Amino acid sequence: MKKTPAKSSIKQPGVLEPLTFPVRINRYLAHKGFSTRRGADDLITKGLVKINDRVAKIGDKVEEKDVVSVSPTVMSQDELRHRYIAYYKPRGISTDTQKEGESIKMAVPALRGLFPLGRLDKDSRGLIILTNDGRLTDRILSPDRVHEKEYLVKVDKPISDSFIRHLERGILIESYKTKPAQARRAGETLFRITLTEGKKHQIRRMCTAEGYQVLELTRIRVMNVTLGDLKEGSYRPIAGTELATLKKSIGL
Repeated sequence: MKKTPAKSSIKQPGVLEPLTFPVRINRYLAHKGFSTRRGADDLITKGLVKINDRVAKIGDKVEEKDVVSVSPTVMSQDELRHRYIAYYKPRGISTDTQKEGESIKMAVPALRGLFPLGRLDKDSRGLIILTNDGRLTDRILSPDRVHEKEYLVKVDKPISDSFIRHLERGILIESYKTKPAQARRAGETLFRITLTEGKKHQIRRMCTAEGYQVLELTRIRVMNVTLGDLKEGSYRPIAGTELATLKKSIGL
């Protein structure tokens, strides 16, 4: 009778063993590529590491739910290779990377080489996450993933209570009923809506189905990343706790 070969216990080169929580903070930082364990101890001693916004101490342990952040002055090997940008896309700019017209890469040459995570139609404005880290694509855009995106929408007439209720319960657009959403009035003709899906022109089609016309549509948040104080057409790096929280929420 043939013996089943025992599984090799030899660690494959370049493959990191998964972390088992709780884990010491220096091992956690080494695993994430910030430094060696000894180098991590040095970062901790200098007060450059926080666990849930508390300055870490040598010997601290990290739970899986904890958010670990390192001072923006310390760049991990991952961050040296990858860029993560929050960009306030103006109206009239396309997110289609194949077009050479009024696209992001033409509007902001410094952002060439980065690609947008998702779409935001040409007539809309607001937050687009740009990166060169392909690991984020499926983890954020896959229909199987549930990630919040929040929008501020202005329509052409006063908003009724029944319209808000219909947005929350789901609206039939052609043959598809949208998933439940969070919606609330923000003014006479203004409302906020948070979606966990992204059908093409979804909000515009939802409004049309209810007899409203969208005049202005602005995306103000993607997961934990917000527009903040960004001006239209400007951008900022996603770093520190903000980046750590984003990565943690998608399993990186």
